[in-house]
Formats: sequence, structure tokens, C-alpha cells
Amino acid sequence: MTSCDIVLAGVGGQGILLAAEILGTAAVNSSLNVRVSELHGMAQRGGAVVSHVRIGEKVYAPTVLDGKADLLVGFEPLEALRNIKYASQRTMVLVNINPFKITGVEYPRMEEIFVQIRKFTKNVEEIDAAALARSAGAEVTQNIVMLGALAATERLPMKPSSLKEAMQELVPKKYLDVNVKSFEFGYGTIRDQLCSIT
Repeated sequence: MTSCDIVLAGVGGQGILLAAEILGTAAVNSSLNVRVSELHGMAQRGGAVVSHVRIGEKVYAPTVLDGKADLLVGFEPLEALRNIKYASQRTMVLVNINPFKITGVEYPRMEEIFVQIRKFTKNVEEIDAAALARSAGAEVTQNIVMLGALAATERLPMKPSSLKEAMQELVPKKYLDVNVKSFEFGYGTIRDQLCSIT
């Protein structure tokens, strides 16, 4: 695949912008044309954040059209559902199953969220990014777990090694080892889940 439209959706504080920057840098380093755009909700931790990453020679607009995403990465379940308009039956959706809950605000049942997501596409993979990030050594690296999961879909036009090289450029050296481990945990988990389907 030489082109790919990716939507990353979550809330402030989840590292979505860094994940988008890593994808963009990996694409550039792989000699691919790429556009990255960011859409912010409330300018605070917990506000909605969406990044679009478009890779391909004929990519001109910075944002993905409704129903045209190849990949939708939900860093938070409800935000995945809120952005499901970008998905179609062919879209692969990866969802971190850990909700961002606000005190005093009722959160929908997780089962109902996934029922609604699967109305758009059956290609849905759930991942416990928090548990994997903790196993790697730092729960804040859930964004890198999700990047590893994304790489494991084999739908990106660049190699997983390109993403790791971009991480070396963008992640401070003292945090690099735990981030690489988080990437590998996410990659291995989704690779195994996809292999069990086939």
C-alpha cells in the first residue's frame, strides 16, 4: 500500500500529537508524501483531540473525508465512537479499552460503545493499552502501545522499523527504552490477535 488515511482520536494528555508526529516523521524518512493535521477540542487535559495523518502521492487536503479512513485509532473508547464517521466497512479500527472518565459524568456502557462501532465495520480490534504500558514500565506510554498496534495491522505504507527510528528522533533518550518496549508489546498483541482470526 502506497497511500493511507489514518485518524487518531482521543483526549488531551494521551500523547496523540506525539503519535501523529512519529507517523509523519516515519513517512518522510521513508520518502513518502504526508500531511498531518490536528483538531483540538477544549484546550485542556481531557478535551477531545483528533489528528489526521494522510500518506500518499495524491494527498492534497490535510483532513480525511467521512467514510474514507483506512485506519481509525481510538486512544479512548468513546472518542473512537465519536469519530466513527470517518470509518466504512473496509476501515480497521483499533480501540484502547480504557475509558477517560470525568467525575460526575455518566459514561456509556463499554458493550454499547462497541456495538455502535461495529455497525460501521467488523474490523475492530480491542487492546488494553494501559496494562501493556504498565508492563513495559510506564502507563503514560499507552500512545506508543497504540502505535505498535497500528504497525501490526500491516496497513501502513512504511515498515515498523521506520516508526522506531522516528521514535529515536522524537522521544527523549532517557524514555526511549520504555517506549520501544511499549511499541513492541502493542505490536505483538495485535499481531497475535489478527493471526488468531486467520
